[in-house]
Amino acid sequence: MNYFKFFLKKILKFLLPKETEIDIYRKRGVQIGTNCAFYNVSIDHCFPHLIKIGNNVTITHSSLIAHDASTKRELGYSRVGVINIGNNVFIGWGCIILGNTHIGNNVIIGAGSIINKNIPDNSVVAGNPAKVICTYDYYIQKHKELFKSSPISNIPFSEKNQKDKESQFKQLLTQEGYDL
Repeated sequence: MNYFKFFLKKILKFLLPKETEIDIYRKRGVQIGTNCAFYNVSIDHCFPHLIKIGNNVTITHSSLIAHDASTKRELGYSRVGVINIGNNVFIGWGCIILGNTHIGNNVIIGAGSIINKNIPDNSVVAGNPAKVICTYDYYIQKHKELFKSSPISNIPFSEKNQKDKESQFKQLLTQEGYDL
């Protein structure tokens, strides 16, 4: 009987769809909207219930930390704060989002940024600490114009063969481009 249960679990684990990062974080108590994409995201294990993420949010290789234990030794308590991320937000590689912050709607956060204060709607921010560098609308319009005269690859990066990769490398030696 034990062997049957063991093999049944193995078969079901193989056949059933795998849990995504988003599924796991939802189970832990993070509020996550629809149409979100997480790529190797680290979310506070102690206070996931203090984190709310809107719709159409992409987070890449970043950390969301709702607590700060720097006061624990002296006060006996850690500082905690809500992280509230709006809709249509992109958080670049290696960002750190700290507690007691609100990120508005239509926001792009540049790679490596540290968010320690509120970010207004329609902003592009970058840096340590992050600062507004332009509006979301300006950034998108600028790239729509650049798109017209830049090298563009319509082959998904995961499907490029060696020849495609070499060709793209040569095209991008003098200017940046866009990839599907």
